[in-house]
Amino acid sequence: MTPFRYSRATAIDDALVLGAGTGVKYLGGGTNLVDLMRETVERPAALVDVSDLSREIEEQGDGSILIGAGVRNTALLEHRSIRQRYPALSRAILAGASAQIRNMATVGGNLLQRTRCAYFYDEAGSRCNKRTPGQGCDARDGFNRMHAILGASEACVAVHPSDMAVALAAFDAEVELAGASGNRRLPLTDLHRLPGDRPDIETLIEPGELITAVRLPPLPFAKRSAYRKVRDRSSYAFTLVSVAAALDVEDGRIRDVRLAFGGIAHKPWRARKAEAALRGMPASATTFADAIDVELADAQPLRDNGFKIELMRRTGVAVLAELAGEPA
Repeated sequence: MTPFRYSRATAIDDALVLGAGTGVKYLGGGTNLVDLMRETVERPAALVDVSDLSREIEEQGDGSILIGAGVRNTALLEHRSIRQRYPALSRAILAGASAQIRNMATVGGNLLQRTRCAYFYDEAGSRCNKRTPGQGCDARDGFNRMHAILGASEACVAVHPSDMAVALAAFDAEVELAGASGNRRLPLTDLHRLPGDRPDIETLIEPGELITAVRLPPLPFAKRSAYRKVRDRSSYAFTLVSVAAALDVEDGRIRDVRLAFGGIAHKPWRARKAEAALRGMPASATTFADAIDVELADAQPLRDNGFKIELMRRTGVAVLAELAGEPA
């Protein structure tokens, strides 16, 4: 591990002062960053520990829920309002990692975790544009079963690993940021970038900016929501495909819907084309399948991951059918 300076922030303003400069990283639970430092994939000159900041979950007067960036994943999934009003979010967090990691990992850190692409981690033996821009991407012609089918580029086919982020994307969550130039709010669906020719630039966060909170807007029909993760084994495994969905059905027709996919792109994938195709339509397995096909029409599978198209279609139909009370 490369030597680094360590400091602990006592307040947001303190963190911003300590976080200014080149090579500084904010440290939450450390469940991803410390691993990457051990592998020498990350080599920060300094760490600013923000794990004691922004650790509250607050229900706002407008019905939204403000989740501090330092809230531990376990605390969020167990919060009564989250379980009652956004059950898909609780299920998504429960599907991620192990209990020990959930007890340490923070909301802000979960959103900013980096890909689990094996070529990204193989600092000594593999080319990776996300790790070293311009080096090349060995995943494109390598073992790419876990990789992206939507939104990828010649430079990168990695996928974002977060389960939590998929559910937050489905529910129109917003990320609150603090920086030297002030505070701002960003839709979570805009937080992460598609790879393009610079996959090493993963988010729209400016240097020195800090995630302070995530805001969940009121969405009454999110009470009828679900998250399903398909993986190679039943626990402690990363996503092949996942679906977060909320469905509002009246008299057999879909009044409104929220839908997001995981495991198929460089960022949590909000399925807006599918949502548009579903609104006003009968709540049936055929409707669900047709809408998901619209979303996946631009999929570009690699040699080893073409199965994800059919797997995503079947998983999406099963989740929506469950919410609609219809046979899949």
